[in-house]
Amino acid sequence: MTRSRPHVLLLGGTSEASALARLLAARSDIPAMVSLAGRTINPAPPPIAHRIGGFGGVEGLCAFLEENAVTALIDATHPFAERMSANAVEAARRMGVPLLALRRPAWLAVDGDRWREVPDAEAAVEALGTAPRRVFLTTGRLELPAFLAAPQHFYLVRSVDPPEELPPRARLILARGPFAEADDYSLMQEEAVDILVTKNSGGSATYGKIAAARRLGLPVILLRRPGTAEVETVATAQEALAWIEHRGAGLQTSPETSRPPERQSRV
Repeated sequence: MTRSRPHVLLLGGTSEASALARLLAARSDIPAMVSLAGRTINPAPPPIAHRIGGFGGVEGLCAFLEENAVTALIDATHPFAERMSANAVEAARRMGVPLLALRRPAWLAVDGDRWREVPDAEAAVEALGTAPRRVFLTTGRLELPAFLAAPQHFYLVRSVDPPEELPPRARLILARGPFAEADDYSLMQEEAVDILVTKNSGGSATYGKIAAARRLGLPVILLRRPGTAEVETVATAQEALAWIEHRGAGLQTSPETSRPPERQSRV
């Protein structure tokens, strides 16, 4: 038995994952690969080896971990990627692979915030009520179909990728964060927005709309984060790298499994 370098699989798709990928790109002593779900049409290419697409559930992820001699799994998916996170927990348990969640903290209300938290998009639609409103909607395109059931509202929809269908009274803004508070403040004023509907994604990249709504005295309907399994969690890429380095000091594998993950890109 020989001491080996950790072979890292990074489940990405967030700014935190990108930051960790940049740190790993500078570390030739840590073989690593990032996996992207493929939900974003034109994702920025990561600086390390990568693949795009699903694994085929828990069984597929287990097979990938074994085939690529993965010895450290980092879940840096979006806080609302509930299924992928659950699959990572179960696959890591089955394969005995250490798992770390790299997760930005949720936003917390401060003085002046007028929040109403709801469990999902359907509950957000109900919370909007029946009277027509001008809604700044930034929940992402996958949640947008729920709002088709309330066509009386005007929706200012901001999304990274174009949705399949928009409500009849809507304007689409295609943009990728980060978004500055001053810009969101001006946008919400110009569009006469009277309520914000968004997810509690956490982090700084999209917090500008929360701060802008506070300054404007606007109510916010906030989709609550889904519950997750108890997993060791850190908030920054630097902390995740320190965890990986600690794994490298303690993990051992046989020579047959000490090869780095296959360097490839899948579509």
